[in-house]
Amino acid sequence: MSSFLVIIDAILIIVILAFIAVWLWHKIQTKLLGGGDLTNEQFNQGMRKAQVVDLREKAPFKRKHIDGARNLPYTMLKYQYTELRADLPVYLYSDSLSVTLRAARFLQKKNFSSIKWLKTGFEDWDGRTKKSKY
Repeated sequence: MSSFLVIIDAILIIVILAFIAVWLWHKIQTKLLGGGDLTNEQFNQGMRKAQVVDLREKAPFKRKHIDGARNLPYTMLKYQYTELRADLPVYLYSDSLSVTLRAARFLQKKNFSSIKWLKTGFEDWDGRTKKSKY
C-alpha cells in the first residue's frame, strides 16, 4: 500500500511541475514578444485602430466571434499572413494562449511592427460579439 502512495505522490509532483513549466513558458514567450498581452478593456479600446484576427477554425468563428474580427485560422497563417498589413497593429485572439503566442511569434518573424493579443482568450471576452443566426 505504501508503494502505491509513493507512486501517486510522484505522479502528482510530475503533474504540478508540468503546470509550472507551461506557466513559465507562457511568461517567457510573453516577455520575448514584447509583452503584448492585453486585458479585455485594453483590447476593446485599441481594436478600432488595429487588424483583429481570430485564430480559431472556421466553425467556431462562425458560431461566435468578436465583432469586426477576421478569421485567419492558425493552421492557414503561414499561407495567408500576406492578407494582413505589416504596418498596422495586429490584435490576435484564440481559445488557446499557446496558439496565440505561436502566431504572434510567427508574425514577429515576418516583420510585423505591433502585435498584441487577448490575455484571457476568447472565452472570457466581455465585449461586443457577433453570432451566427443558424
